[in-house]
Amino acid sequence: MTDYSTSMRTDRCGDLRVDDVGRQVTLCGWVDRRREHGEHLAFIDLRDRSGVVQLVVDGAHDLRSEYVLQVSGTVRERPADTANDGLATGAIEIDATEVTVLAAAEPPPFPLDERTEVDEMLRLKHRYVDLRRPRLQRNLEVRARVNSAVRGAMEEQGFVEVETPMLIASTPEGARDFVVPSRKEPGSFYALPQSPQIFKQLCMVGGVDRYYQIARCLRDEDLRADRQFEFMQLDAEASFVSQDDVLAFISHAVSAAAEAVTGERPGEIPRMSWHEAQERFGSDKPDVRFGMELVELTEVFAGTEFRAFQASCVKGIRVPGGADASRNRLDDLTDRCKRWGAKGLVWMRVTEDGLDSPVAKFLTDDEKAALGSTMEAEVGDLLLLVADERRTVRHILGLLRVELGRPPVTEGGLHFLWVVDFPLFEGLDEAGHPIPAHHPFTMPHVDDLEALERGDLLDVRSQAYDLVLNGWELGSGSVRIHRSDVQEKIFSILGIGSDEAHAKFGFLLDAFRYGAPPHAGFAFGLDRLTAILAGEENIREVIAYPKTQSGADPLTSAPTPIDDRHLEELGLRVLPPAE
Repeated sequence: MTDYSTSMRTDRCGDLRVDDVGRQVTLCGWVDRRREHGEHLAFIDLRDRSGVVQLVVDGAHDLRSEYVLQVSGTVRERPADTANDGLATGAIEIDATEVTVLAAAEPPPFPLDERTEVDEMLRLKHRYVDLRRPRLQRNLEVRARVNSAVRGAMEEQGFVEVETPMLIASTPEGARDFVVPSRKEPGSFYALPQSPQIFKQLCMVGGVDRYYQIARCLRDEDLRADRQFEFMQLDAEASFVSQDDVLAFISHAVSAAAEAVTGERPGEIPRMSWHEAQERFGSDKPDVRFGMELVELTEVFAGTEFRAFQASCVKGIRVPGGADASRNRLDDLTDRCKRWGAKGLVWMRVTEDGLDSPVAKFLTDDEKAALGSTMEAEVGDLLLLVADERRTVRHILGLLRVELGRPPVTEGGLHFLWVVDFPLFEGLDEAGHPIPAHHPFTMPHVDDLEALERGDLLDVRSQAYDLVLNGWELGSGSVRIHRSDVQEKIFSILGIGSDEAHAKFGFLLDAFRYGAPPHAGFAFGLDRLTAILAGEENIREVIAYPKTQSGADPLTSAPTPIDDRHLEELGLRVLPPAE
């Protein structure tokens, strides 16, 4: 057991139990609550990181909420009728004999109990007070356990922790870079790393063999519940490995993290191909905790006279017991699907008399029967159908499925899933060049190299893989290209000439000339993993000092202007805002 005694205290508030009755202790902490008991006596709840304990104090009129105290006294058992079974220390109290005020405090800007909802801007402005709340204390401890477990798991597997630089050259990684002006070279800039991707691959060329890092990454992109400007990820790369090896390494790490928090180790993490995930769930990060899977209906309506279903793809989802949805609710869902890009949404209530729907009269009896049979429809269900191009249909129904069925983040336990066999290219740009689904160093699937040569680009799978947990994408990785002939082929397909390739990736390509081993890697977001393990829907709740949805920091008022003298040193001039 950890010894928390110091020169100022013998114990922590939340650690004392009945076995400590009779001991003389000295505690330090904050006044959580004060309750008067008679003219002179008061009960004080003293709080520190470990929890709270009740003090019995004579003459406590001057002790206010959030005062910082040092208290000495004797641990004694509470009378049975005053014990608090809902508190870990509820069977004991401290008979305080000496109380020292270490720091007085003004009334806090908001209550620190868990029962009071507080505006997030106010919480973030006074984050140092917010962090005292049990919820935040618990979340930061969960985060620390996750980090420790991940580090231990990687080191057990022979990985070496290597720190990569924060000031780098700007590289094309999809999102916008945060840039840092150079004082030494006015007009030139560093970029903050979006990931250590290039450097960890260089570690493989350098013979490190197995690299990992808990890396801080920065991306200038719009924020949401699972995204911040700066985030932490477990970054890993290994040489002389296959995709299966990497999945095993990372499975061990996330399983160790889950066990460190929940006390239980997840079973073997299942795999699903990208194509299957899209067809069944309409997403490459499927939440497999609930049903409502996408049902293929294209053949059912192959010869239909109903024009809305005369499309290359028709799919539907069944909402069990959803037939009681109001017309306003169904209209709202239809409008939402249109905003997502659908031409429309067909709904059908399953009743004792058949299908209740504005479009039912346009369908034949055989189509209705086949529809009910294929979707395994039961009386009281709601059927929702979309017809369009296959990619659009999957996307719309995937969003609709989550909208209607997604449970709270930890309900139903932890469901990890590997999604594998992503396409190498996700589509074509306006110039006809394919768009890489991952970065341009992702190795094509060995079985699809012939398709790559034939030019059937959208049929080529990659050796890329994502890890998903309860519908959240934790991270992604791939087997890297280390063969110069394959890399040149990919650059050529992407329309990247030799000069452009060396301008963007020259130091990596040059390194590969000196002997690059086969290598593969992965990275997953520690903020996201921690949030799910802590039962939080927003990663801001597991980050000590996060930004708001707009990217602002109410605590420090960042971002702020820089004074003219500093701008002059950097050779910069701020232009007026564009009208």
